[in-house]
Amino acid sequence: MRRVVSLYLPSWPTDRLRRSGSCAAPSDEPLATVAQDGARRGLAGVDAAARRLGLSPGMSAAHAQALVPGLHLVPADPEAEAQALARLGLWCQRYAPIVALDPPDGLVIDITGAAHLHGGEAPLLADLAARLERSGITARLALADTPGCAWGLARFGAGGIVPPGGAADALAALPVAGLRLGSEAVRALQDVGLTRIGQLADKPRAALRLRFGPEILFRLDRALGREPEPLTALAAPETPRVALRFAEPVGARESLEGVVADLCARLVPELERRGLGARRLDLVFARVDRLDQAIRIGTARPSRDARHLARLLAERLPLVDPGFGIEEAVLAASRVEPLAERQISHGATHLVAGPQAPDLAALVDTLLVRLGAARVYRLAPVESDLPERAVRRVPALAAPLGAVWPADLPRPARLLAPPEPVMAMAEIPDAPPLFFVWRNTRHQIARADGPERVLGEWWVADAEADLARDYYRVETEAGERFWLFRDAPMAANGRWWLHGLGEA
Repeated sequence: MRRVVSLYLPSWPTDRLRRSGSCAAPSDEPLATVAQDGARRGLAGVDAAARRLGLSPGMSAAHAQALVPGLHLVPADPEAEAQALARLGLWCQRYAPIVALDPPDGLVIDITGAAHLHGGEAPLLADLAARLERSGITARLALADTPGCAWGLARFGAGGIVPPGGAADALAALPVAGLRLGSEAVRALQDVGLTRIGQLADKPRAALRLRFGPEILFRLDRALGREPEPLTALAAPETPRVALRFAEPVGARESLEGVVADLCARLVPELERRGLGARRLDLVFARVDRLDQAIRIGTARPSRDARHLARLLAERLPLVDPGFGIEEAVLAASRVEPLAERQISHGATHLVAGPQAPDLAALVDTLLVRLGAARVYRLAPVESDLPERAVRRVPALAAPLGAVWPADLPRPARLLAPPEPVMAMAEIPDAPPLFFVWRNTRHQIARADGPERVLGEWWVADAEADLARDYYRVETEAGERFWLFRDAPMAANGRWWLHGLGEA
């Protein structure tokens, strides 16, 4: 099912000015852009501070200055705003291949088949919102099955995520302006008491068409997914890309696999000419009904291996709905890195300097495509006394950082986050327990080693100044190995916790 994000930028003209450094107005003082319309000067854009003071686009500049004497006014520049919006759209292609302009203050991102690369829909939206906020861009995001539904929720609702199939319920309470209708159509509906989309959806269609014309029903059907809504995707001119156009529409899986192989074979020479390797590929299928389908794959290292790239793309083909047929396919290397040529032989003799480490890039790429980037990683050591802080996730093929865990302080193969409480009993202070009960199961201890005293990091948090744990490595009579600790001496009624399983 199609999933689309509407990105609404209510303060885009003023946000652009502040980001470009061309406006000297302090960030906490109201700012607006002004445009000349004949003899009238009106506000074209306002920032959050001006909006809180009651200003809005369309208000006359004289009225606005009378209401807010300290208002900063800057001439509007629609052309520069459009160019900046296009650049922001190209940046948003980090999230999905299909990003379309929604001028003058928005973008539409078709994330169908791409959300898994960012941990899911909610993490994708959270990351996008956080990055925009850090960049000083005010934004409201909504995710739905259709561009129309997402547009209405972003501008007239609270934004957020609409579950698949929930467009009708999400739109019902929105004003009719949320259907992207003109002001005249909105006034005509309001004159007869139709102020909400839910009211409009319940009325007989024939009567609505007869009284208001076809436009209102057309917008409603697009918002509900009854009518297709194609998007015109942005494309950076410098991006390496190749395309295939077909005399007859294709749709069979075998045909698409052949198309993928052909496109990869055509793209690799272009990458070689530029000295680049692909880190991310976007494959967009243009359907005959203009509802494009896109898939995306990433690689752990720059690659120009056509067969390998084609295999990765083929893994994603089951997500493609060809509809009534595909008439064009475009493959773009949307993220590239320099990749130098490598000499592997001299004459007829292959030179081998010694044992070669296995190249895991192909395996990692396959796992990335199947599982998503969030699930493919390795653990690297971090300088910390507390076990839960002594590791961090890094990319699977990241270069070694130089740090290693101490060989004389073995750690379990798996840490529990957070540690789980257990009931345990020890005979004497500082002695390991005789047994412990975890998840209603009693474990009799046969061997133990410890204690290992771990103190809190007072330079990180004041609350850890008195933290002390005594860790024990234990083996049960059944041969299972655990990592237990007591959070205070026995005399202080310390509690027992299970922190790790197995042994590294």
